[in-house]
Amino acid sequence: MSLIKTPQEIDAMREGGHILSRALKAAIDSVRPGITLREIDAIGEASMRAEGATPSFLHYKSSPSDTPFPSTICLSVNEEIVHGLGNRDRVLLEGDVLGLDIGCWYKDLCTDMAASVYVGSNPPPEIAKLLTVTKEALLAGVAAAHVGGDVRDISAAIDHVVTPHKYGNVRALVGHGVGHAVHENPHVPNFISPHYPSVKLKDGMTLALEPMFGMGGDYRVDTADDGWAVIMHDGSVSAHFEVTIAITKNGTEILTPLPV
Repeated sequence: MSLIKTPQEIDAMREGGHILSRALKAAIDSVRPGITLREIDAIGEASMRAEGATPSFLHYKSSPSDTPFPSTICLSVNEEIVHGLGNRDRVLLEGDVLGLDIGCWYKDLCTDMAASVYVGSNPPPEIAKLLTVTKEALLAGVAAAHVGGDVRDISAAIDHVVTPHKYGNVRALVGHGVGHAVHENPHVPNFISPHYPSVKLKDGMTLALEPMFGMGGDYRVDTADDGWAVIMHDGSVSAHFEVTIAITKNGTEILTPLPV
């Protein structure tokens, strides 16, 4: 498994990434008060399969002994920052914040992306701000990624955006390489830390950048009783945005365009 992708592999990831983006859009377009998470999950899965892609999260196991993940989309509500189960019959309510994290395989290559949305109309200013800042932090990370740079440049750019807002910048979870596997090296933290090594950014690297912030200011997280969802320790509403990028000598490209 190579961390460097060939131009042909990046072309295939771009195709798959656009399919994935359309699947995420279909799922987001269905979000409304009264719909269940299970219904949203089915819509996203049907969209990607109709274009020849297959879910990368459904039945995913990080090790052979793990319980396989049971849904196509990680659907995380309010204080659930990531890994919420999409096969639940939980009904969305006006005022919820929903994170949608989705991945697919296409031509034997994997892409990954996420977005968070408000359920209903006219989000309160504090929710709108959280969503805006999280997306801005993601795009700052993308802008900091270039051949000859370092993963730490991405981390610093994301951290620089979020720090003034005093949100909880989750530390237990980080971005990662992607392509030949759902999760590859290197780790891409959303914060500045000496505990993560310096990693030079090279032509052909493909990374999933994914800032995760909680409104309450506490970066700590816990695991929900279902053993899957990661929840903010302080119970605060959270947001998560993610794209897959390709870093090449010709520049950095978002392979999974955000539909929101």
